[in-house]
Amino acid sequence: MNDFIFGVYPYIAGTIFLVGSWVRFDREQYTWKADSSQFLNNDKMRLASNLFHVGIIAVFFGHFFGMLTPHSVFLALGISDMAHQKMAIILGILFGGMCLAGATMLTLRRLQDPRIVAAGRKRDLFVIGWLLATVLVGLLTTLVSMKHVADGDASTMIALTQYVQSVATLRADPGLVADVNPIFKLHMFLGMTVFLMFPFTRLVHVWSVPLTYLSRAYQIVRAKQIAAR
Repeated sequence: MNDFIFGVYPYIAGTIFLVGSWVRFDREQYTWKADSSQFLNNDKMRLASNLFHVGIIAVFFGHFFGMLTPHSVFLALGISDMAHQKMAIILGILFGGMCLAGATMLTLRRLQDPRIVAAGRKRDLFVIGWLLATVLVGLLTTLVSMKHVADGDASTMIALTQYVQSVATLRADPGLVADVNPIFKLHMFLGMTVFLMFPFTRLVHVWSVPLTYLSRAYQIVRAKQIAAR
């Protein structure tokens, strides 16, 4: 089971993520959207959305660079294994906490607001719930990592980064994570499954990053005034 989940499943999830996204964009472009429910209820939406998006983007890139950057690069920059692990814990708690707070608020909003419940889709609630569980388990891994830091042991962090790099280079070695704490395995499984479900949910809007917003001219919006008679 360990060999399948960490040796085969990453490539199943990755293939469905890429091919599924391409097929959906090619065949169902009218479904390629975020399906925002903000117009139904704007109460605290900005706070919840910003916490969630800033948190999850930072967590994603933190994992991306933290796991895929070669070990030798960190050492060349003067960042020891223990310093690397402490940095990961601090940033993980900060941005993971933001993501957790935002995801919790968005989940409660979808469960408690009658208009959103009536107009929403079950798959939207499912995916935000899955992301919430993934982030929560990720935060729990920091508690284990804190103990590793207290013991001066960076072996688990090194094993995890080596495993991720082996997957990225198409030479997955599930033996690297065979003996790590189960909480890390659960977090990785939940994270890989996010990529598996990606093409079938509203998450596809991530591909359409509106970078042009940063350079486009500002817009002037005028309210329509109705003269009193």
